[in-house]
Amino acid sequence: MYSDEDGKLAVRFSRAVVEVAVKNEKLPDFDFPEHFNEESGAFVTINTYPKKELRGCIGYPLPYYPLVETLAKAAVGATQDPRFPKLGKDELDNIVVEVSILTPPEEIKVDKPMDYPGQIVIGRDGLIIKKGANSGLLLPQVPIEHNWDIQTFLSHTCMKAGLLPDAWLEEGVVIQKFGGEVFAEETPRGKISRKELHECA
Repeated sequence: MYSDEDGKLAVRFSRAVVEVAVKNEKLPDFDFPEHFNEESGAFVTINTYPKKELRGCIGYPLPYYPLVETLAKAAVGATQDPRFPKLGKDELDNIVVEVSILTPPEEIKVDKPMDYPGQIVIGRDGLIIKKGANSGLLLPQVPIEHNWDIQTFLSHTCMKAGLLPDAWLEEGVVIQKFGGEVFAEETPRGKISRKELHECA
């Protein structure tokens, strides 16, 4: 869906937005291909370097905005993730930026809840779990990074939604899946590469 060059541009742009948001400076000009103006969901993740600990992650799972606008909003949001202190100027040399460009979520339809794991592929699918006013999302790369199986992935998505770990077995729960292409800096402001998310059952 997106080329490696697209991914590099998305990460460079998101890194620039992160930096100007923290420094309160003017954003440099970027030239984007036409498809960056198409509506797309995306997340921007900030990790510490070299430990690669989460420092901020904000995004929009639904294609409400053109990709460029989604990335800009997500990058600014990631610097102010309410789970962490605001990102400081002194941290900019010690973070790496990651971008996940998403496909639209689709509801997983099953006859009974125990059938959900058979409809999910680790490395291909991200998950959204909703029940009432509660909602939680985990990106496709998360279960790979933590070496989770499918049921553990479901449980952690439930907990992200503020639900019990086994809430995915309850009536009234809606589970959606989505795909994503992930691109990330290997070092601060350094080489950008595609993260291969290997599918496994």
